[in-house]
Amino acid sequence: MTKPEPRATVLGRFLRGSLGSGVAVLARAAGALTVNKLLAVYGGPGGLTLLAHFQNLMALFTTLPNDGVHVGLVKYLAPLPTGSRGYRRWLQAGIVLNISILFLGCLLLVLVPTPLVGVFHPSAGWVVLFAVGIALLTAYGLLVSVLLAAGKLRVYVGLTVALSGLGAGAVALLLALHVPRLEWVLLAYLLAQGLTLVPALRACRRLGLLRGVERGRVSRPALLLLGKFLLMALSVLLFGKAVDFALREVLIRRFTLGQTDLWQAVAKLSDNYTMVFSAIMSSVYYPRLAALTNHPAALRSYVRTVLLLLAPVLAGGLGAIYLLRDWLLPLLFEQHFAAARGLLAPQLIGDWAKFLTWVLLFLLTAHAQVGRYIAAQVISAILYAGLLAVLLPHYQLLGAPLAHAARFGILLVGYGIYFQRYWKHA
Repeated sequence: MTKPEPRATVLGRFLRGSLGSGVAVLARAAGALTVNKLLAVYGGPGGLTLLAHFQNLMALFTTLPNDGVHVGLVKYLAPLPTGSRGYRRWLQAGIVLNISILFLGCLLLVLVPTPLVGVFHPSAGWVVLFAVGIALLTAYGLLVSVLLAAGKLRVYVGLTVALSGLGAGAVALLLALHVPRLEWVLLAYLLAQGLTLVPALRACRRLGLLRGVERGRVSRPALLLLGKFLLMALSVLLFGKAVDFALREVLIRRFTLGQTDLWQAVAKLSDNYTMVFSAIMSSVYYPRLAALTNHPAALRSYVRTVLLLLAPVLAGGLGAIYLLRDWLLPLLFEQHFAAARGLLAPQLIGDWAKFLTWVLLFLLTAHAQVGRYIAAQVISAILYAGLLAVLLPHYQLLGAPLAHAARFGILLVGYGIYFQRYWKHA
């Protein structure tokens, strides 16, 4: 049995890993901030809201592969020799599941386009190119999971820099060319990111990570095991991404695009540092968590140490953002977005609770506890919907961040009690 490591050792490993993934994280953050700024300044009224809606739409189509299939692939490919029979079976299963997901996504675009892309008033050609872009991005995500499973972090960092640069560059180019319709600028953003598939494919072939994948039958057990991760991702899609998508639709209808832009600026600011936190936790915290799943004492010690580190660090960082709000909002977006300052406090409080909640929920993913993970997502979505129904009519736009803060405050207390009792009986 693995003994709990000294706190200094745990903190050292966590911080070194966090710094090691820093370049990729900074590249993603820089690309996101650039695109936000371009659309806030040159996208016209509602430009920032439409960007977020488009990115949310992309997430609806990529969550199942990225948060399901690819997470499972990293877990199962990492211990296996490249090109081995078991390695090929897992990779083949991942490819088959991704193709199936893409087919279903395209079917939805054909059968019910209005709820998904209606706000962009798309042509048939736009919808086809959107589907192509999603397919490219999904294939890229699969190759990245193969690279991460093989420990090729430097290649991953280079590809992340390229992805961020291509997306921001495409938006800047089309805005400079004064393309009249914003939906084409957003489509170019997706397609440019999808082009990163080319260097990713070259890197995987050069490193021999795809060797022999075309041989042999698809393994049914591999499909079923990856399907567990797919179910967890489905819960994130239905009770997370879809809820966010629906909320934005409600706010667009209830308020003007200009008013919704103010809320969206706060949400976008949150998305940027959430992306950084998520990337660090996925590349540093989760792999170590997965490695300790069969060692309860060491696992408890590790999670407790990370929580005790993150709680004050996150509070300090989010507090600094609040103090700098009058300077930060105009800098990252545009001068009139300073009017969003009143929405920021509850958003930051909610994000603090959300990040600590995620630290605990990663335990369910590491143990592949599908039923409990889905239950957690369902409870979160129902709670959020109820809070929005109560708070939006009374507090108008402020009701959205207030509901966010109340949601994750309640969840943090609830999950904290649950895991404390769970560990007592583990």
